[in-house]
Amino acid sequence: MTVKEIFALGIKVGVAADPRGAKGVKKYLDRINREYNELKPGEKEYFNTDFLTNPYPDSGIHVDDKKTQVKRVLAGIDIGSSDIILASQLNERGKPIDLVIAHHPVGRALASLHEVMEMAVSIYESLGVPIHLAEKIMEERVREVGRSVHPANQYQTVNVAELLKINFINTHTITDNLVDNFINQYLKKKKPETIGELMKTLLEIPEYQIAKRLGAGPQIFAGSPQHHVGKFLTEMTGGTEPSMKIYQEFSRSGISTIVGMHMRKETLDKTVETSMNVVTAGHMSSDSLGMNLFLDELEKRGVEVVACGGLIRVSRVRAKK
Repeated sequence: MTVKEIFALGIKVGVAADPRGAKGVKKYLDRINREYNELKPGEKEYFNTDFLTNPYPDSGIHVDDKKTQVKRVLAGIDIGSSDIILASQLNERGKPIDLVIAHHPVGRALASLHEVMEMAVSIYESLGVPIHLAEKIMEERVREVGRSVHPANQYQTVNVAELLKINFINTHTITDNLVDNFINQYLKKKKPETIGELMKTLLEIPEYQIAKRLGAGPQIFAGSPQHHVGKFLTEMTGGTEPSMKIYQEFSRSGISTIVGMHMRKETLDKTVETSMNVVTAGHMSSDSLGMNLFLDELEKRGVEVVACGGLIRVSRVRAKK
């Protein structure tokens, strides 16, 4: 597979797991294309045309020599300059790395992190939150995140990859969609009645078992093991944490339990005010689960995976053999 084919596969599996559904994603892309066509020539110059077909602005191809057939990838949650140098060192030591895959965004994907957050509006509307409230609440949070990433040194790692000629992509919301869908379906199948049972259910998953041994397993941030789960929401995709103001609306819509990756203290305080249960499955472990589901698709196609950058690698392909 080429780098472009691997990223296209990522888009395909990401859309298949997208909480908006394939129709919702198409609707989003149709709107982006209309907006692009309505731009003046001078404005089009600054528009990233990749976004006309890529519904996840926080995921992208950063370096691609357009010729390599990828046989081995180096994959991690956070890829920095040292990991790119690691790939170069492995190349020199007889273990060629054809592509580096990061989860968290870098480069243009980091600069565009806030743009993917509007997908949350569609999700919240499907949960019963009035569209005008969902839009207003998310607009504030999108601007906040946009301001936070704007001053970052976004291209530092990309520059190193360019200089060392290391192919480089990242798959943020793509693989967040995968873990969100996986956990959502897993919990619906297992039907835990209490928060304690929900915790035991999460610990049936290898990535969370390993994370617990490493001191970063699932935790109850609000509620108690005896509380009933009720209607739950898996909150593992959509760019980053939503506005703390949305939780009051969740509670009014009948949601009793949030199952997420992580939660800021000020946001947690708001959920406590609504008496909601909050279970944080774990950040690196949840990101690893999503990445693993994608990396397994590469393994099925004969690509070897080398883990680094905090990735808890669990192969469900090799486990079946």
